[in-house]
Amino acid sequence: MSLIPWLRWNEAPPRLSSRSPAEMVLETLMMELAGQMREAERQQRERSNAVRKICTGVDYSWLASAPRPAYDLSPGERLQLEGVCAKIHPSYCGPAILRFRQLMAELEPEVQEVARLFRSVLQEVLERMKQEEEAHKLTRQWSLRPRGSLGTFKTRARISPFASDIRTISEDVERDTPPPPRAWSMPEFRAPKED
Repeated sequence: MSLIPWLRWNEAPPRLSSRSPAEMVLETLMMELAGQMREAERQQRERSNAVRKICTGVDYSWLASAPRPAYDLSPGERLQLEGVCAKIHPSYCGPAILRFRQLMAELEPEVQEVARLFRSVLQEVLERMKQEEEAHKLTRQWSLRPRGSLGTFKTRARISPFASDIRTISEDVERDTPPPPRAWSMPEFRAPKED
């Protein structure tokens, strides 16, 4: 019996991942693109085989081995897509993948069109990120403003607390006149008059 497993108990556990969230998002999105391109190519091959079978009336697909991928991204196009993927925040990675899958299911594009569709989805996500960031900045600016400070608002009418045309309750009491009736939503409470 070997004692080596017993002697390793004090070693540090292996680290799972030292990649940053941005690298993980980039890898996830590019893997999704590669998977969708393979699926589009498979569907395109099945459609062409079905058309060939209908035209010739013979099915030789059982003789054929799985073909190698016929379409691949150019290095420049791959770098451009990776650059756009690197800008995606990790919280938007899932919604971007879901939107891409939804468009793939709806449109069933050819394999050459998949990268362009992917880029358009990434641009949509970047626009949404930008809009939400601007909205967040506006709400943050509003919440950081000191309370009671209305310096940015310009008033056109000035309010003078000592103007004579403003009626107060104390004036009504002093003059012994009844106050104006209350609004309909408020009940009116009056003390019974003593004669």
